[in-house]
Formats: sequence, C-alpha cells, structure tokens
Amino acid sequence: MDATARPKGPASYFPSIEKTYGYPVSHWFAVLAKAAGLKHGEQVALLKGEHGLGHGHANALVAYHRARDRVA
Repeated sequence: MDATARPKGPASYFPSIEKTYGYPVSHWFAVLAKAAGLKHGEQVALLKGEHGLGHGHANALVAYHRARDRVA
C-alpha cells in the first residue's frame, strides 16, 4: 500500500477528531467499547451528549468501531 495514500471512509475523520477533541481515536474506541450494548444511534448520541462531539465525528467513530468489531 502507498504510504502517502489518504484514508477513506470514516477513518478520514480521525486526524480532525484528534486535533479537535485532544484525544487519540483509541480513547473514543474505549468509550464505545464500554457502551457496546447500545445501538449505533445511541452510541452516536452518547458521544455527542456526554462528550461534546459533533454528529459527523461521532458517527464516523461509531461506524468504524462497529465495522472493526464485525471483522474481528
């Protein structure tokens, strides 16, 4: 894979998420892991309501985390 290739899909939001909120995406994945019993929209609402993330950033994190869990 080309080392200069830009991430696509939800991962393309990660640099902005880290810069905007001051935490690595691994922090947000840990938050989502603790909320594993919630539905997608509920996890998005959790990140928005309790942690102040914008909708696009919250949705990107949840989508990526849930897709990663399906593969693992």
